[in-house]
Amino acid sequence: MIRKIGMSSDVLYAMGFGSIVMSVVSWTLSQKMEAAGTDRADRWGIFVGEWAPAFFALGTAMRLQEQWGPSGEREDLSEMRGRSRETIPVG
Repeated sequence: MIRKIGMSSDVLYAMGFGSIVMSVVSWTLSQKMEAAGTDRADRWGIFVGEWAPAFFALGTAMRLQEQWGPSGEREDLSEMRGRSRETIPVG
């Protein structure tokens, strides 16, 4: 379903890293702009930071689907070896 709306694993990984950055940004802004103190800043940082594992997990699931294909059938082992030898130089 995620793939149908045009998302790829790279986008989901980028969203994971973006949520880590946004966690730090939201913590910093909350600490400087609100009078509530460090407690509220910590809550904002943790709230946004908790999104990262979900995005990374979805990105990993999407990457597996991209590698295995939409039908869920695994490639033939000989095809995988041939493709890997073409892309990875072997000494």
